[in-house]
Amino acid sequence: MVQPGGGMPDMQAILQQAQQMQQQLVAAQEELARTEVTGTSGGGLVTATVTGGMELKDLKIDPKVVDPDDTETLADLVVAAVRDAMSSAQKLTEEKLGPVAGALGGGGGGMPDLGGLGLPGLK
Repeated sequence: MVQPGGGMPDMQAILQQAQQMQQQLVAAQEELARTEVTGTSGGGLVTATVTGGMELKDLKIDPKVVDPDDTETLADLVVAAVRDAMSSAQKLTEEKLGPVAGALGGGGGGMPDLGGLGLPGLK
C-alpha cells in the first residue's frame, strides 16, 4: 500500500484493514465453535460429533458392536469415528478461515504478516 509517487504506506489504512480482518477472523471462529460435524466408522456403528473448534460433543455406539470379549474392536471403531469427525472439522476450519488467514499473509498476496503489531489473534 504505497502512496502513488513512491511515498510511504498509509499506516492508518493498513491498521483499519487489519482490524476488519481481525473482526472477520473472530466471527469465523465463533461460527466454527457453534458448527457441528460428524464422523462414523464401522458402517455407522459408531458416530462421533465434534465442533469446528475440535470439541467432542457426542459419541453414539450401536449396541451390536459392544462385545465384552472384544473391547479392542470397539476402541478401534471409536478412535476411527473421532478421527473421521476431526478430519471433517479440520476441513471445515480450513474452508472458513482459509480466505481470512490467506489475506493475513498465509496465502501469498494480501496483507503482510501483521503478527508484530500486537493485535489480538494475529500471530
